[in-house]
Amino acid sequence: MRPSYRAGLLLVLLLISAPTRSFAVESIQRINDIQYATTDQQRLLLDLYLPEGVKQPPLLIWIHGGAWRAGSKANMPLTELVEHGFAVASVEYRLSPVARFPAQIHDIKAAIRFLRGSADKYGYNADKIGILGSSAGGHLVALMGVTNGNAQLEGDLGDFDQESSRIDAIVDYFGPTNFMTILPQSTPHGLSVRVPALQLLLGDRPENRPELAKLASPVFHVDDKDPPLLMIHGDQDPQVPINQSHELHGKYKQHGLDVTFEVIHGGAHGGPQFFDAKRMQLVEAFLRKHLTSQPAPKPKALQSN
Repeated sequence: MRPSYRAGLLLVLLLISAPTRSFAVESIQRINDIQYATTDQQRLLLDLYLPEGVKQPPLLIWIHGGAWRAGSKANMPLTELVEHGFAVASVEYRLSPVARFPAQIHDIKAAIRFLRGSADKYGYNADKIGILGSSAGGHLVALMGVTNGNAQLEGDLGDFDQESSRIDAIVDYFGPTNFMTILPQSTPHGLSVRVPALQLLLGDRPENRPELAKLASPVFHVDDKDPPLLMIHGDQDPQVPINQSHELHGKYKQHGLDVTFEVIHGGAHGGPQFFDAKRMQLVEAFLRKHLTSQPAPKPKALQSN
């Protein structure tokens, strides 16, 4: 084989074997069980995922679902975003068998204050923070975003009370938004799940505790200052009716706020399609637009405003 031909063949083989996703980080640093606050019931912990080799990555927070009574911070589905240069904190919170609402919101706001106060220590950028969650976690992240500065829901946990718990962008995966309407909207299967979950969270059915139910419902808090919102919901969801997202979408539109509503046709309550390439591209573009100065990649398709 002639040297020039051999060199050319070697170049072709190198090009074929070269990674096609040059934007991905080489590795991820994971720091487990960082204590962000304590309560009478338990230590409150979070896991932090950092993209190695990225200076001052923007910070995202993931809130898990589980009907407010189960679930784990260990189930964090945003690894692809870490690979693309975001830092992610997966936050645990007191579950409803341990403490009723608003304990969950108090915990998450304390985690945000801790993360802002610890930015220099861990090396991410917490000037603007995005929050994402699914199901019960979707409810909590929506409520977090529309209650910036709400003293009633702030709580006093942790050592960083001088820091802000402000959220700058929300991604709500199929979360409840109105506890006063969710039960009438629900299927029999949905009622079998939601009635006991809400009784445990609120201490009774929502109609029997209307003031607390409204305090816990994002639709009752929307005002002109709320951060951009992306909702992703399946139109065949048997547990959280898609009307719940329609209600919050309508409130955002009423106030002229930035909102995107992505409907997954045939989608149920979660599943792989919620985190497929198309939706992850949509989520990443949304977060880059609102949290960073980097240009956002154009999503393949979206249903917006």
